[in-house]
Amino acid sequence: MRIAKFFLLAALLTAAAACAPKQQEAAPSALETIFSRKSVRAYTDQPVSDEQVDTLLRAAMAAPTGMNVQPWRFVVVRDQAVKDVLAGGFNKMIAQAPVVFVICGETTLMRKPWGQPDAEPVEVANGNWVQDCSAATENLLLAAEALGLGAVWTAAYPYEDRVAPIREALGLPENVSPLCVVPVGYPGGDDQPKDKWKPENIHYDKW
Repeated sequence: MRIAKFFLLAALLTAAAACAPKQQEAAPSALETIFSRKSVRAYTDQPVSDEQVDTLLRAAMAAPTGMNVQPWRFVVVRDQAVKDVLAGGFNKMIAQAPVVFVICGETTLMRKPWGQPDAEPVEVANGNWVQDCSAATENLLLAAEALGLGAVWTAAYPYEDRVAPIREALGLPENVSPLCVVPVGYPGGDDQPKDKWKPENIHYDKW
């Protein structure tokens, strides 16, 4: 009888374990994500969800920004006709990706003259927009890696032959410039990260 009860209990525990929800795999650490990031230029036709797009944008906007100006602006492109136009001056991977992010920045700002708190705001050049939007782009690339997606940074600025068609295709305001185009999708190949560690590029205390 005891043996029968033992086997019955074992069977019940096995069944319970089978029905229990499987634990999700632990998310990669920040350092694991940084070291595993790679440029992915081929994608499957598996769609990228709206939730994933939202996560990528939230990660991008968590980037550091000079004086907290946050000059970045994002255009999310799913329309195939628009992707085809964007790919015209770059690479076919832009047209192939399920979703494309165009990271843009406000090149001018409305600010009160320094030391004149009662003055009317005037338009001034935003000297940090490239750095700020670059930080946002890197955050987006790392988030894509962490989500199991592939992405690649394709430059727009400062090449006018790339900037102009993007500006026209997206209808960007005069004071907004595209920095880069980032196609995103599930990797269609076996891309591997490059080892870029070069101790000879490091100097301590002085050159």
